[in-house]
Amino acid sequence: MIENLNPQEAWDLQQQNPKAVLIDVRTKMEHLFVGHPPSAIHIPWKESLDWQINSYFVEQTRLVIEDLNTPILLLCRSGHRSLEAAVALENAGYSHLFNIVDGFEGSLDSHNQRGNLNGWRFLGLPWQQS
Repeated sequence: MIENLNPQEAWDLQQQNPKAVLIDVRTKMEHLFVGHPPSAIHIPWKESLDWQINSYFVEQTRLVIEDLNTPILLLCRSGHRSLEAAVALENAGYSHLFNIVDGFEGSLDSHNQRGNLNGWRFLGLPWQQS
């Protein structure tokens, strides 16, 4: 089962459970230039240019997380790609999956801009840029 958490709940879970792993499923460019949580492991779900699904996503995740019972939090820009990635991991047998709704940048506001309503960065949770 996939549980939805807001960014603050995801951060709290990470602090309470040191076995929890945060995977940033955004593109390489998003991860590097927009920023990311310091503890995030980057495994893209889709890459830019053609936005094709990374056919090695589950395999790349298994290289990092062998235990199917490990709590895995998934983060993208706004919570949509991370949910798709969570479904793929659920289908592969992972059992403790958490989609971070609102993602890193949050929802679009009335001016079609992100970062003004919600999301990891908006809440002031730890993040860095490369």
